[in-house]
Amino acid sequence: MFVLTADQRGSRTGRDRVPEVLARSGPGMIRPFERTAGDEVQAVFDSPDHLAVLAVDLAASGDWSVGIGVGTLEAPLPPQTRAGRGQAFLDARDAVEAAKKNRWHLCVRGVSPWCDHAQTAAWLLLDVLLDRSEAGREAVSLVAAGSSQSAAADALGISPQAMSLRLRHARWDVQRPAEELFRRLLQTADGVRPLPEVSE
Repeated sequence: MFVLTADQRGSRTGRDRVPEVLARSGPGMIRPFERTAGDEVQAVFDSPDHLAVLAVDLAASGDWSVGIGVGTLEAPLPPQTRAGRGQAFLDARDAVEAAKKNRWHLCVRGVSPWCDHAQTAAWLLLDVLLDRSEAGREAVSLVAAGSSQSAAADALGISPQAMSLRLRHARWDVQRPAEELFRRLLQTADGVRPLPEVSE
């Protein structure tokens, strides 16, 4: 099981971004994001598929410090996210505090040594995303949304060769494999555990 805790960076001087995160959902999220305290949010997942992309997206935005706790939860899992208990919640708390002190603003914590490997994969992925130019982000956004390189080039008013160059400099070719590596390492870190009972 996975607990994602995110704390808004610069919340005293910026606008409240919590509502934007509360509206986010996806596969594997068994307890939705809830505001836990101040500008902090938390959600529970039984699968890393959506979690991996979401965690990196939040950290890459520059607006959030993100902690992922990997481990067990006390059963039955209560209806409210913030009422949950268990090792994954404790590890997520440690992770988000550690994330505030590194340049990637993301950490993974848990009893499994694979958590360290998952964290390294996330950091490498974040290095790819954060090093991207604005032109590279535009190009990747179009291709990631399903456009062909030719159609994306037309939309940006550039040649197919220039589009190919932008994608290469943006390292689009390693983004999806890196996301998959992060996801698989999170899954390995979690291991095979029985799912907790879910109270209605």
